[in-house]
Amino acid sequence: MKGYLFEMIEIKDIKVPVLKGTKQLEKIIMKKLRVQKLPSYRIIKRSIDARKKDEIVYVYTVGVYIENENHFVKKIKDKNISCVKEKRYQFPTSGDMQLRHSPVVIGAGPAGLFCALILSKLGYAPIVIERGASVDERIEKVEQFFASGILNPECNVQFGEGGAGTFSDGKLNTQVKEKYGRLRYVLETFVKFGASQEILYDNKPHVGTDRLVEVVKGIREEIIANGGSFLFNTKVTDIKTEQGKIIGVITVQEGQETYLECEHVVLAIGHSARDTFEMLYKHDLHMNAKDFAMGVRVEHLASWIQNAMYGTSEVAKQLPAAPYKLTHQTQEGRGVYTFCMCPGGYVVNASSEAGHTAINGMSYSGRDGENSNTALIVTVRKEDYESTHPLAGVQFQRTLEKRFFDAGKGRIVAQRFEDFQNRVSTESFGEVKPQMKGAYVAGNVRECLPDFMADSIEEAILAFGKKIEKYDHKDTVLAGVESRTSSPVRIERGEHFMSNVSGIYPCGEGAGYAGGIVSAAMDGIKVAEAIVKKCKPIQVEELKG
Repeated sequence: MKGYLFEMIEIKDIKVPVLKGTKQLEKIIMKKLRVQKLPSYRIIKRSIDARKKDEIVYVYTVGVYIENENHFVKKIKDKNISCVKEKRYQFPTSGDMQLRHSPVVIGAGPAGLFCALILSKLGYAPIVIERGASVDERIEKVEQFFASGILNPECNVQFGEGGAGTFSDGKLNTQVKEKYGRLRYVLETFVKFGASQEILYDNKPHVGTDRLVEVVKGIREEIIANGGSFLFNTKVTDIKTEQGKIIGVITVQEGQETYLECEHVVLAIGHSARDTFEMLYKHDLHMNAKDFAMGVRVEHLASWIQNAMYGTSEVAKQLPAAPYKLTHQTQEGRGVYTFCMCPGGYVVNASSEAGHTAINGMSYSGRDGENSNTALIVTVRKEDYESTHPLAGVQFQRTLEKRFFDAGKGRIVAQRFEDFQNRVSTESFGEVKPQMKGAYVAGNVRECLPDFMADSIEEAILAFGKKIEKYDHKDTVLAGVESRTSSPVRIERGEHFMSNVSGIYPCGEGAGYAGGIVSAAMDGIKVAEAIVKKCKPIQVEELKG
């Protein structure tokens, strides 16, 4: 699939003092191109260079749209100025197979939503089935859980419209190298439905949980306007196959069982759909355990991180809450790294199974909370749980989640770093007070973790203290357990994105093909393209039933 190409001049490494703003940027653009009038341009990338704390600058890459691009570039002869072709997403051409039923998309997280969005725009009338509630109802249920501790296993921080990413920092960065314009299409869609324009160019873009809610609703409304439909509070409990092909799914809504015929089913089920993994395994879908990571959430005062990253100048005070990303290789050769760092954010009880505690991090768009937190996670290898069963990683997660639930009696268990090091439990906190959604209690985080994980975390925090001042402060708060960083399972798929059962398309993070909001959304687009290239568009009135 090819994307549309647009010629432009790309100018890299434009440094602008933080307080100068776009006026200064535009003056530099005109000076570099030796023109008197500002041409049309857009910011491609913006990052912060704070290596010199007294000279903090924004570093820009811009694209300029001007006639005779090659003439300008040859005349200027600057290594940071070049002609480039900008790729824009192009919808795929449809195939010849006649659809008898609407494609079914199971899961309304980013993978499912973007898969359904593409299908709906091209006339395939997808049906999105989501076990949790629509996003507004979901927020009410989650807030009730934070206040009462009474878990709804079908609608929570993991399940419901928007997926697990809705209650997160809303990070939109990805390591995926993408050449067909899908990445920009995803970001532009987020902006269209309420995200800030800055996500199109910030080096570490984020939306914030408050804005994500509006984005999710906007995408759903467009899917419906294009002929798609949604079934909320509806759980797929089984599938029906015949001669190696999917022929239908069984759903339950408010105790009522329904059979839905279909020949194309997208499994955008998310990394926490453990009961669905088990059901699919019984139907002999090929799946394998894969490496993943688990650990804790680490909280510091946001002011500590801000001062360490940007200094204490007046300029530093104008910058947004500082993010960071750290990695460490332990003496035993195990990887430890930060993940889903939430500047000015909250630790949240992200449990989805009764009797088990899992946590995550969340930020609002303003990132103005008192603490900053991050997942600090340790690589878990298949040999760590000594089983070759495809779902052994799920059981490993459950074992630790149960330990933490029992230790905190359903509350988040938190511990000062000094106590974590000394393997003791106290009932108080120091300079860093936990900033959490859901009840928490002081306890012994370390004794709930396996030794390899606890020792790796301690070693990493001490190493990170040499990179970021106060990172290893005695009052740093650790909480557990951060167990849902990625799926411990991969549902195998072939070159046409189908599993060994024809018509089933494993998709997104839960199936093992993504690692965040953007990569999941792009995988959803790829799966939609696979269906489109195979099948003809349909009109709703032509569908059977």
